[in-house]
Amino acid sequence: MTLALPPLREVIARHGLRASKALGQNFLLDGQLLDRIARVPGPLTDEVVYEVGPGPGGLTRALIRAGAEVTVVERDHRCLPALAELADAAPGRLHVHEGDALAFDAAAAIGRAPHIVANLPYNVGTALLVGWLTGEAWPPWWKSLTLMFQKEVAERIVAAPGTDAYGRLSVLAQWRGQAKLAMTVHRSAFTPPPKVMSAVVHIVPGEQPAGVRCATIEALTAAAFGQRRKMLRQSLRGVPGALDALTACGIDETRRAETVSVDGFVALAQTLERG
Repeated sequence: MTLALPPLREVIARHGLRASKALGQNFLLDGQLLDRIARVPGPLTDEVVYEVGPGPGGLTRALIRAGAEVTVVERDHRCLPALAELADAAPGRLHVHEGDALAFDAAAAIGRAPHIVANLPYNVGTALLVGWLTGEAWPPWWKSLTLMFQKEVAERIVAAPGTDAYGRLSVLAQWRGQAKLAMTVHRSAFTPPPKVMSAVVHIVPGEQPAGVRCATIEALTAAAFGQRRKMLRQSLRGVPGALDALTACGIDETRRAETVSVDGFVALAQTLERG
């Protein structure tokens, strides 16, 4: 879809917008790069997309150009006039909500399963991701996640066991889904440039292993990685039945959490569930 809109830089200047450090904002203005991000989930024609923190609407434009119907939630009221102009230029294709994404009920507002695509504000990105990955209902209310994070956080999400980056986020993203690093984004692509590099992660939900509750995986990973430098016999001591589960699964209690695979944590959780 072609949008009859002025360049994004002109819109930002006309509305006097500046990225807010307090809101974790960094504006991405490169249209070609934004189009590449919009292609990560796959074809979006007639698909529904949910975007968090669109700011002046750079990624939103790309998503609409890709054929999606987009729902956005934006906390910064300064950006609402620019988003309203975009909504007028794409009738029926953009639905704007003002509010805090951490409190916004996107599933109820959208009504059908969306792809979530967002350049997440740095200060709430991890909290939002954990919220989307957890909960007992599975498959989830979303079809896929295409999210930009600081590169260090992105690497933690897709990390393999035995690496320094492997941790709680890795297990939560991978135990019932597939996570991959879709692209890296240089800091110079942003206005203003952040101090760190960024990366886009793509997550697709898969089948949930039988006999496991998310709450059990959460408890195990919170304890194991909360004291990641300690042996499992120390870090899991506070989880009832965990030490017996280690023995039953054949996992040496002197190992550390980062050496246990995602399948290993699933096996521990299944053993705990059986009691």
